[in-house]
Amino acid sequence: MVEQQAQPATGEDAAGQRGTAYEPDPRRWRILAVSLVVGFMSLLDVTIVNVAIPSMQSGLDTSAAAVQWVVSGYALSFGLVLVIGGRLGDAFGRRRLMLVGLTGFVVSSALVGIAPGIELVVAARLLQGISAGLLTPQNSGLIQTLFRGAERGRAFGLFGFVVSISSALGPVLGGLIITLAGSEDGWRWIFWVNVPVGLVALVLVARIVPSEVSSEGDDPRLDLVGALLLGLTVLCVIYPLVSLEGGGYRWLVLLAAVPALGWGFVRWERRVVARGGAPLLDVGLLRRTPGFAEGIAVGSLYFTGFTGLVLVLAIHLQAELGLGPLAAGAVLTGFAGGSAISSPLAGRVVNRVGRPLTVAALVVVLLSVIALAVVLPGQDGAGIGWVLTPLLFVAGLGGGAVISPNITLTLDEVPPRMGGAAGGALQTGQRIGSALGTAAGVTAYTVVAASYDAAAGLRAALVVAALMVAASLAVAVRSLRS
Repeated sequence: MVEQQAQPATGEDAAGQRGTAYEPDPRRWRILAVSLVVGFMSLLDVTIVNVAIPSMQSGLDTSAAAVQWVVSGYALSFGLVLVIGGRLGDAFGRRRLMLVGLTGFVVSSALVGIAPGIELVVAARLLQGISAGLLTPQNSGLIQTLFRGAERGRAFGLFGFVVSISSALGPVLGGLIITLAGSEDGWRWIFWVNVPVGLVALVLVARIVPSEVSSEGDDPRLDLVGALLLGLTVLCVIYPLVSLEGGGYRWLVLLAAVPALGWGFVRWERRVVARGGAPLLDVGLLRRTPGFAEGIAVGSLYFTGFTGLVLVLAIHLQAELGLGPLAAGAVLTGFAGGSAISSPLAGRVVNRVGRPLTVAALVVVLLSVIALAVVLPGQDGAGIGWVLTPLLFVAGLGGGAVISPNITLTLDEVPPRMGGAAGGALQTGQRIGSALGTAAGVTAYTVVAASYDAAAGLRAALVVAALMVAASLAVAVRSLRS
């Protein structure tokens, strides 16, 4: 067990951290490796079930709308608790939250695997999403505390690599597991494999991750009113979006409550700060921390375009072109390959290059998506891999150089003692973007395909993705100019 921990500079360092002289923890890279394995598990489960929906519907003898909540329920509960999980990690220590989250993740994965019906599957996925929401913010919090300077950029580069690769590899691994285990119960093995991996990770977290990494003197009290207001705000954004895929258009009325709830959350958090309390999220960070608000916007808009793109492609390859889960996943590996190359490299140079790196990377992604919209619709299943995989590889090169540098630039000047909550806010934006992108992409695909054909639907979904990436690029350019 590691007792020594990285400490910040005396007084307030460049990131605003209070404490004693910073001494790098000699095991910091091993600690990071363990935390990234845990982060990979939780993020992988966002997309790994996308190719398993037909198998689950058949194996559970249920409707497509009910099975869709296996995907949507995880995204909903995941997004709801990210900031709360980050704040708890700031106050009570990363290891404690990782152990609690991992235990819940392993138990819920086992429950999904043995569930006799769709009701228990959905309930267990909600619990799994909550557990993932407790786990994921601890990655950024650990990096903020354990690393400084160029090392922090490299660490966030590896974290960005995990974010990119987990999203892109989800359909591939899901398809491989279903192919090996069979279409009837293969979907259960997608969740069962989490159990042994999670148990090993529990042991490693207990042995390697420091017992305490939060700042001395931090107020451990949780801002319950702030948590409730933020939770309701996120719920009113994500729930209508994830309900759209099942035809739940009536829930769009909840979006009308978002401005009032968001305003109430901001006012309350400012009141807590003014009274000297411990806010759930110091909203003053949005105003006084350079790049924080813009970074959240860049990440949210990018995930809106990227997530919808991947899901629509997975649906089109299987439903329209007749590819199996493994073949569909294999075609989509190009993005993962490109991201695997660019994410670590971008993390190494972001401290020298800065925001121009994300601007250039977003241009690459945008051009790749436009190229897909031009050449992909109308391709048949036999030759689509030769067209789709290279373009996705180029898009992955750009995408990997968006995510990790944006995380580094967004959190660079956030005080380490707030690293978990700030990282949770960044990832909440990403989860909202993912929900919006999924709803917008699938809706555009199905509506246009119903009126014309699948090729037109695919082109419409790709145009929507391109517009979202273009919006992210516009925000990045504005941030660069300011």
